[in-house]
Amino acid sequence: KNPSFSSSTRVFFRSSTTETEQNITELLSRSSEESSVIYGRLCTAQPRIPPPPINRDDRICPPYLHEGHLLLELTILGVAPFCMQPGEDPVSYIDQTAASDLGLMADLALIAIESDMMLSNNSLVIGQQFADVETCRRTLKDIAIAMHFDLRIVKSDRSRFIAKCSKEGCPWRVHVAKCPGVPTFSIRTLQGEHTCEGIQDHHHQQASVGWVARSVEEQIRDNPQYKPKEILQEIRDRHGVVVSYMQAWRGKERTMAALHGTFEDGFRLLPSYCEQIRKTNPGSIASVTATGQENCFQRLFISYRACIYGFINACRPLLELDKANLKGKYLGTLLCAAAVDADDALFPLAIAVVDKETDEHWMWFMSELRKLLGVNSENMPRLTILSERQMGMVEAVETHFPSAFHGFCLRHVSENFRDTFKNTKLVNIFWSAVYALTTAEFESKISDMVEISQDVGPWFQQFPPQLWAISYFEGMRYGHLALGVTELLYNWALECHEVPIVQMMEHIREQLNMWFESRRDMAMSYNSVLVPSAEKRIAEAIADARCYQVLRANEVEFEIVSTERTNIVDIRTRVCSCRRWQIYGLPCAHASAALLSCGQNAHVFAEPCFTVASYRETYSQPIIPVPDKSMWREVPVEGTEGGGAKVEILIHPPKTRRPPGRPKKKVLRVENFKRPKRVVQCGRCHLLGHSQKKCTMPI
Repeated sequence: KNPSFSSSTRVFFRSSTTETEQNITELLSRSSEESSVIYGRLCTAQPRIPPPPINRDDRICPPYLHEGHLLLELTILGVAPFCMQPGEDPVSYIDQTAASDLGLMADLALIAIESDMMLSNNSLVIGQQFADVETCRRTLKDIAIAMHFDLRIVKSDRSRFIAKCSKEGCPWRVHVAKCPGVPTFSIRTLQGEHTCEGIQDHHHQQASVGWVARSVEEQIRDNPQYKPKEILQEIRDRHGVVVSYMQAWRGKERTMAALHGTFEDGFRLLPSYCEQIRKTNPGSIASVTATGQENCFQRLFISYRACIYGFINACRPLLELDKANLKGKYLGTLLCAAAVDADDALFPLAIAVVDKETDEHWMWFMSELRKLLGVNSENMPRLTILSERQMGMVEAVETHFPSAFHGFCLRHVSENFRDTFKNTKLVNIFWSAVYALTTAEFESKISDMVEISQDVGPWFQQFPPQLWAISYFEGMRYGHLALGVTELLYNWALECHEVPIVQMMEHIREQLNMWFESRRDMAMSYNSVLVPSAEKRIAEAIADARCYQVLRANEVEFEIVSTERTNIVDIRTRVCSCRRWQIYGLPCAHASAALLSCGQNAHVFAEPCFTVASYRETYSQPIIPVPDKSMWREVPVEGTEGGGAKVEILIHPPKTRRPPGRPKKKVLRVENFKRPKRVVQCGRCHLLGHSQKKCTMPI
């Protein structure tokens, strides 16, 4: 690599003669311009025939060469030829006396034989070098598995490694020794022929957990969700070896620990990670808390400044609250508060991890949420919060957001109704009641349900319509009736259950960053006033408005007449008697008819949160990446002793541990909230569930 070597050097190449000769010719042509190379002589050595000895004291040339090797001799002006003592390694040896005179030992490392090239044929040769004894041990183990013979280690220490075939009478044996003055090892003696029949079954003693981990490291790096069952099949197909399920599982665990660190290291690095977030993203909130005498992890809260800015300045005043149970080694619960952007996409605002879900942790989470919104809360409209309204969640919202409208997630309500009554006809009437825009229409549907089942009345006392029905709920949900954050949290918990907590939070940050970048670019490509989803709804409303008759009462009030009913529209207060304009924030068909009749643009009368300008503002701030953890400074959490003095503590994992066995997967059912599900009713027997064509009742 460096032409400034100080002595003649013999280098062995294991490749084709023609290719090597061309490479050497190019090397010499370049080197001759930069150094004092006089000539290069290329010759092909005969198998097992040493070159003639060089007369320098009692030293001789290498005593052995092998078929396919080429000998290159480069002679440097004014320096003695290459020579060596009997028994010294012919590959790594260089005349150290001449080299030390010039102080160029670092430039004399011309490597002779490439181990990777040898391993491609699962072969060993005398003189082959290894970086250390561990590399030698792993290489021989790989060869034993590939050649289907069992390896027995005779000697393994700091200076030598001796192994042989485990079958009695088989002469295969290898002796590897440390090279003098360098950390490398080289093969000194080799008996490479097997006389045994090898291993006949698919099980191999050398296929240990460590070997499994090395074999699938690349696949697990690309896909952390690589399953032990897939590892079993991969090893059988590629190596012809059968390993147990537990070996595959432990091999994956070892690889994950090598790639991402251990779960314990993840908790220990949390203070440093929070400091890096605050440093790289000024204005962000990142804090971690430990508890108990052993300083066990209790809770983590992260909210990026870009998310805070986007929610306060451009998003709808709507928040979704939900949680997901983590299935990692130390379990825990993932909490999240998410908003909705102008184009109906989810916008995570704050994320927390707690050791377990309790009322106390919900109270803490809502207090942290109140702090990050507290500075600008007086400029914001009243919040609407959607959740499953669990006991601790309800108390936390009432304590920290007393003026907010706190409603049920409609998925939670509908699943409870379906599981309680198990009646398809009742469920269909229930969905009709959900989408009723007026209280009169809602009460009519309730009466229809009571006629079918008297138990509907007590159920509505448990789930009051004021907390979920469109006709009664006072908050602004903009058509969002169910929690979209549920599926997001479920996916995060599923994707990250095998990585430490720091890697999980980094995965979430990377996904947020990807969303911000893609949506920012998308927003810059929009040329309309409203985002595409709002434009589509306005276009549908305008198309329906053309069949209405408009009667103008004054400058701002209109009477919209249709075959079904008559509606009153006030364009100044943005109110329609059908209530669709107030509920969804976009002009309904009646409002569009009134606006078109007086020459107004219906797009201008949409809520500001649906505009392209708000969409751009939502994603205008970047989320800066966190540096690699090798650059972090460990920052212990500050705690207090009995006397009140501050001490530095390290965070340990929580006491909770994952129970044995395979974790159960929750099937997330996402229902269609657009319209009620149609149920077929027979026209002959009038029963539900089949048509007249498939009716089995006798005629």
